[in-house]
Amino acid sequence: MDHQPKFFENLSGTGKAIGVLTSGGDAQGMNAAVRAVVRMGIYVKAKVYFVYEGYQGMVDGGDNIVEVSWESVSSILQVGGTVIGSARCKSFRTREGRLQAAYNLVQRGITNLCVIGGDGSLTGANLFREEWSGLLEELAQKEKIDEEAVKKYAYLNIVGMVGSIDNDFCGTDMTIGTDSALHRIIEVVDAIMTTAQSHQRTFVLEVMGRHCGYLALVSALACGADWVFIPEYPPEEGWEDSMCVKLSENRARKKRLNIIIVAEGAIDCHNKPITSEKVKDLVVQRLGFDTRVTILGHVQRGGTPSAFDRILASRMGVEAVLALLEATPATPACVVSLSGNQAVRLPLMECVQMTQEVQKAMDEGRFLEAVRLRGRSFENNLNTYKLLSHKKPDAELPKTNFNVAVLNVGAPAAGMNAAVRAAVRVGITEGHKMFAVIDGFEGFARGKIKEISWGDVGGWTGQGGSILGTKRTLPAKYLEKIADQMRTNNINALMVIGGFEAYESCLQLHEARSRFEEFCVPICVLPATISNNVPGTDFSIGTDTALNAIVETCDRIKQSASGTKRRVFIIETMGGYCGYLANMGALAAGADAAYIFEEQFDIRELQANVEHLTEKMKTSIQRGLVLRNENCNENYTTDFIYQLYSEEGKGVFDCRKNVLGHMQQGGAPSPFDRNFGTKISAKAMQWISKKLKETYRKGKVFANTEDSVCLLGMRRRNLVFQPVAELKTETDFVHRIPKEQWWLKLRPLMKILAKYKTSYDVSDSGQLEHVAMHSPKEAETGAI
Repeated sequence: MDHQPKFFENLSGTGKAIGVLTSGGDAQGMNAAVRAVVRMGIYVKAKVYFVYEGYQGMVDGGDNIVEVSWESVSSILQVGGTVIGSARCKSFRTREGRLQAAYNLVQRGITNLCVIGGDGSLTGANLFREEWSGLLEELAQKEKIDEEAVKKYAYLNIVGMVGSIDNDFCGTDMTIGTDSALHRIIEVVDAIMTTAQSHQRTFVLEVMGRHCGYLALVSALACGADWVFIPEYPPEEGWEDSMCVKLSENRARKKRLNIIIVAEGAIDCHNKPITSEKVKDLVVQRLGFDTRVTILGHVQRGGTPSAFDRILASRMGVEAVLALLEATPATPACVVSLSGNQAVRLPLMECVQMTQEVQKAMDEGRFLEAVRLRGRSFENNLNTYKLLSHKKPDAELPKTNFNVAVLNVGAPAAGMNAAVRAAVRVGITEGHKMFAVIDGFEGFARGKIKEISWGDVGGWTGQGGSILGTKRTLPAKYLEKIADQMRTNNINALMVIGGFEAYESCLQLHEARSRFEEFCVPICVLPATISNNVPGTDFSIGTDTALNAIVETCDRIKQSASGTKRRVFIIETMGGYCGYLANMGALAAGADAAYIFEEQFDIRELQANVEHLTEKMKTSIQRGLVLRNENCNENYTTDFIYQLYSEEGKGVFDCRKNVLGHMQQGGAPSPFDRNFGTKISAKAMQWISKKLKETYRKGKVFANTEDSVCLLGMRRRNLVFQPVAELKTETDFVHRIPKEQWWLKLRPLMKILAKYKTSYDVSDSGQLEHVAMHSPKEAETGAI
């Protein structure tokens, strides 16, 4: 980074008063956002107030608007819904109601509002802001406030965060609550699949999304559903016949279950509703299949927030406070959004306008336009689903005569199987013959290679681990045998899915090209490891599932600790030398400290942490949580830290330790990992096809340039192909980590929310951007 770090010490909010409210439908993760706003607000010396029951509480005033302390938001991180309540409010829609609300805020000196809700709640907040000076003048005329108050509280600043499980707000890739809702849906689908397979049933699942098909679309992608109905993309005329043909074909291929997902707002091309009952009746009448309907309803809003939602909400909450501190009378009301992996600020009304444009386009039957307006992420999801769900008849498929092999390398990671499935199906669609390599490069050397078909990978998205089998062995000692196998099977391209070993393997193949012409083929690496230690990418397939396993365990441990009082838990996470899991797990679980290799610590810091916890035990929060990355320090082991804390905390708190071990690698993949694995794999296979065409000369493939061995990674806002040879300079090979890691910027955020004094670099934030309309071409290049 060549910028000068800018820290928020010079943005102190002394004297500022911030009100935080949740409005509209509840969403998991709202509490994490509330907690972050309160703690960051107090941290920068601002007063923070809860506004209970949304706008209704603001209008009613009294005990509904209460100043809060650090402890007020303890233990709410893992709670679903919103602890400060949410209500629809008719009176706030009237000027009289807003006048009363303004009076209640001025009484407490609140001129900064942080609103967490949907587009309706945020539009209401913007109107309130625009009317503010007029409302204050009216209050002065009625002699409810004096002229001094009118001058002192002349401006109202608004920052919004979108809390909505539907992900129906334009301008952000993900809204708070969406990922958790997907978790609920996928849990149900996974459970239903076992019963459907037992009885050869068809299940029609209705999910929420009256105006937006995001939940239906992504859950269909994540479970490999046979058919999906969404409001933005109605099926073509005669869809009934097409759907029944497809279901029959799947049964004929010995597929024992069919899953159809219907968004509650699904329509046909004449804007007529398509209901789950209608779909069920159609399947029963036409095909005679045993069919059941499951309506998920409010289950999707319930339960604890996922790790993704907690981190997203915490990041957004902190960013919202910074935006309020920097706001001037000229700053428009803004909304804190997520673009790729970046927190960005966008003008609130631009986002609201575009969100309304989508509905207008749908009402007028401009469905392609509606999909485009939803944004790159939505469009990519739809294109990938269409690509993977329906196999064209063999006669319609192109024939390229290229053979592409797929293999897994390194430790297993949840989502690997989803990536293999997408690679196989996209490869077949592109006209290639697809080959599966069993047991990594070791299996490759032994000739464990077989052709794999479209049907072979059915039902793979929800499976954890690696169905192909995976080994950590690098190819270096088998180069000759692997080259033989590539020649024997005429392999023209490789897709390698795995962690640091996969990246190293492809470097070795690249370097061996001068000796073995067989390796002069397009090679693509997909990062898949729970450790998230692969250079060239912000996220790896499998990391999200591991984080959820850590956070779930931490929640249970915190619960047991609050039952016994005055107890501190030391938890060891995996990750090799990479502290991502420990750091992000600590942020998502609300831990007091996280020890990682990337940030060296000594006995003085350990001592300071013990003292910090001793102070904490004097408050009403009588439990502590400390995470330690397995390789953070060879001398300060988990046992050492446990014994030190036990000794120093004698008489104040007692200690327990827990090594999470391989449970972090297991289990069904999270919706994020299924979706991420599927989409980046489809994109990688399209890149391989392009490279094959480019490098095919005189009847053979010959690729020997650096850019023909690439790693596909998520970098800030985009998916980028990077030559592995170029990534060498970014890599610390001794510790198997990238030299620079983006998430270290979030480390102070974890400390701030745990009440440590630290400085937080705000250089990356603070720029108000505009909502970008993208061209159809752009959908192919970017967001996940």
